[in-house]
Parts: sequence; structure tokens; C-alpha cells
Amino acid sequence: MRKIFAGKSKNRTFLGMFALMSATSVVLNSCNFKSDVNDTMSSLEHPTAKTVPTMDDENVDPDKRVIYLTFDDGPNQGTENLLKILDKRNVCATAFLVGRHAYGSTKQKNDFNLLKENPRIELANHSFTHAHNKYSDFYKNADAVVHDFDIAKDSLKLHDKIARTPGRNIWRLNNINVTDIKSSTAAADGLKRAGYKVIGWDLEWRPSQKMTLKGSHEAMLKKVDSIFLNDLEKTSRHLVFLTHDQYLRDTDSINELDLFIEKLQKSNKFVFRKISQYPKINEILN
Repeated sequence: MRKIFAGKSKNRTFLGMFALMSATSVVLNSCNFKSDVNDTMSSLEHPTAKTVPTMDDENVDPDKRVIYLTFDDGPNQGTENLLKILDKRNVCATAFLVGRHAYGSTKQKNDFNLLKENPRIELANHSFTHAHNKYSDFYKNADAVVHDFDIAKDSLKLHDKIARTPGRNIWRLNNINVTDIKSSTAAADGLKRAGYKVIGWDLEWRPSQKMTLKGSHEAMLKKVDSIFLNDLEKTSRHLVFLTHDQYLRDTDSINELDLFIEKLQKSNKFVFRKISQYPKINEILN
């Protein structure tokens, strides 16, 4: 990755001194839990729960950028592999869950429990039905959309109203209002009126035709670089990354995501956070 970002922060360059820092040192105010990482994933166990400190933007070094790792559609095939990667790399993430998936099978119920018990994971709302994968019809009825998210919130016992819309990159915060497909506007506005803080994404790692991660971790690292270089993030210095649990079923995809996170860590240019720590997300919606 390039060493210099043309970001919107006060300091526009990443100082060369950070290249000399240890790649395995814990970055202050990140979601890293310890400094050591295992060489293999087979021996991983879930660590003892630890409290993640509350952080604000001022606690981030001005020469660093914040990455929010988010994963949709869980619990699903690949959820357990995702947890192993996060445990190995000692980073936090937000899982946007589909309500009916949490109770769809014994395996999904077990994975849901693993997600709830893992201190690195924050749970958020990705609807109950996932629109039955019929997105155009789903968003025609704004009240039904809100009801669907309410059912997911209650069934998953979520404590916050952070949400992501299925099949749409929609943002509804006090300071960000984005709708990728305008026919979904009424539903998105309805979610905001109902108190939901709707989060989209800045960068998605998309799937191949085989529903595995498409492309290499090197290509994704270049995209991260490009977003910060060209000021494409929704909020300066903060990038929301998206992919899906079900893309992490094969060895290559697992390794590519693992390498992606490892290289971000070793660059010493990034900190990782849960989405509830996104700037201004906790403000009361107007």
C-alpha cells in the first residue's frame, strides 16, 4: 500500500517513522486485545471476554485511519471461520445478523451463540427476513420494512437500533443521508423515524460466481488506499468495510481475508473499531 494518503484530515501524510514500529504491537484505542498472533488457525480457542474501552475520534492518532470490519447475513456458512480469523488477528468486527438465520438450523443457533459470546463481535440488525431476497417488492411498503426490522431486533435481543438494509447501500444518520436506489427512500426514511441508525458501507469485498471472495487481498488493500487517497469515505478518516459470512467457506477465501487484515495491521496505519463507535452514530436522530 502507498505510504501517503490525500485524506481530509489536518495532517495529510503518514510519517515514515511508523514504518519502523513493530508490526505486532498493540495500537492504542483499537479493538486489538493482545499483541501476539498465532501462526495457524487450527489451534485457536475463543479468549476470555475483555472489555473494549469507549473511544472517540480525538483518541485516534491524526496519522491513522479507522477501519470498521462488518459482515452481513450471519449466522451463516462461514461464520465460524470468520470468528477464527478475528480471534487469530485480535481485531473486532460488527456482525449484521438476519433474524431468521439465527434460528434456521442447529448449526446456525450454535453459531449465533458463538457470536453473542465473543467479545470481539458486536451484533447489529440486518432485518428478520432479508427481504426474502425480493428487494424491489420489500421496499415498496415502508411500514412493513420497519416491522421486519422490529421483529429482528426483538428476536435477536439487540440492545441498540443500528441497522443495515438488505440489498441496499443506505445511510441514515443525522449527518449522512444516502440512498443508492431511490425507490427505497420511503422505507429508509421510515427506519430513521423509527429510531434506526442505518449504516451502509464504503468498500465491499464482493463474491465470485462460486460465492467465494473475488480477487486477492492485495487488490483490496489497493482499494482501501484509493478510498482514503481520493476522499471517498463517507466520513473523513473512517472506512466501513463489508463482506459476508457465507463467502468464507473455502480455504482460499479464509486465507485472503486473514492476509488482508494482517497487512492492514502490519502497516501500522489503521485502527479497528466496532460500528457503534462510528462518528456521531450515537447522536439522537432528528
